[in-house]
Amino acid sequence: MMYMRLKKNRNSVSSHGATTANVKRYIDYASLHGFDALLVEGWNIGWEDWFGNSKDEVFDFVTPYPDFNVAEIRDYAKQKGIKMIMHHETSASIRNYERCMDDAYRFMKENGYDAVKSGYVGNIIPNGQNHYNQWQVNHYLYAVKKAADYKVMVNAHEAVRPTGLCRTWPNLIGNESARGTEYQAFGGSKPSHTTILPFTRLIGGPMDYTPGIFENDIHKLNPDNHSWVNTTLCNQLSLYVTMYSPLQMAADLPENYDRFLDAFQFIKDVAIDWEKSWYLEAEPMEYLTIARKAKGKDEWYIGGTNGEQPRTSQVDLSFLPAGKYVATIYKDGKDAHYKENPQAYTISSQKVTPKTRLKIWTAAGGGYAIRITKAE
Repeated sequence: MMYMRLKKNRNSVSSHGATTANVKRYIDYASLHGFDALLVEGWNIGWEDWFGNSKDEVFDFVTPYPDFNVAEIRDYAKQKGIKMIMHHETSASIRNYERCMDDAYRFMKENGYDAVKSGYVGNIIPNGQNHYNQWQVNHYLYAVKKAADYKVMVNAHEAVRPTGLCRTWPNLIGNESARGTEYQAFGGSKPSHTTILPFTRLIGGPMDYTPGIFENDIHKLNPDNHSWVNTTLCNQLSLYVTMYSPLQMAADLPENYDRFLDAFQFIKDVAIDWEKSWYLEAEPMEYLTIARKAKGKDEWYIGGTNGEQPRTSQVDLSFLPAGKYVATIYKDGKDAHYKENPQAYTISSQKVTPKTRLKIWTAAGGGYAIRITKAE
């Protein structure tokens, strides 16, 4: 599933965007570009008094703001072929969430929501508990099992790192559970970060990393925030291949994608689930290149993610079956740099075979993405 998000600014009530009109605009955009679903944050009352206040009862998970018409949005999304994903921010008040959980899941099903993104931002309530102790780990399992009772898919953020639980409870479609893209707005992660996670965090299960950021300067979105996304645009494209999840997000604003529609095409094309994967080259903290075959299709995708040092990647296509193919290559421009020129990229196509060896230069904090299809 590929989804988009209408995100609330967690530190600003005035930035409330979860209005019926705005959600419809996002539904239209998601439908136009072939996405499966839309997640809306900030739809339910309580956001004006939630963070850092250690309040036990903040959200009830069934009461929308007056300008968020649940039924109207439900019907409009269905008409456009878009599934809606519910958002449950608990503000780390676990007792309150468990008290409300049955009502919340019933409300979801009554309104056509089959998936929930849950969040656990803040210090755990009751005091003395934390995100990783046994009491809280038991809660995560309880939430997944309760969701299964209602046939609800769970994508948990700020939860404990998974250890294969999704094999027993496959409705746990993914977790964040490490520094995802959101942390780029909290001072930024190092460019090497995503060359490490596939060998650490992702061993436990799929990660909802939320890639796809095309605008690096967070200040343009929030004048009080001077953070910077420490990757190039093509590095962001590569993450759809290297950071495995059957649930992927296009995490930027529609207006930023509209500025780079040719690069946005890769996000629209890239597969979500895979039949087979090949790790072509890797040095944690430095670089990582992965190739994958799309499930049920004669399409192959390659993602190359680079750390701090520019380098030339060696891409061996011998994993391809015998035949002739066309490779569409999205790569850093010759003057690209994650800090100085992150939006410099080129797109080219060339004929390839299993004997082809590609040499692709990647910038500092850069990367590349390749789509391979059979030649006509």
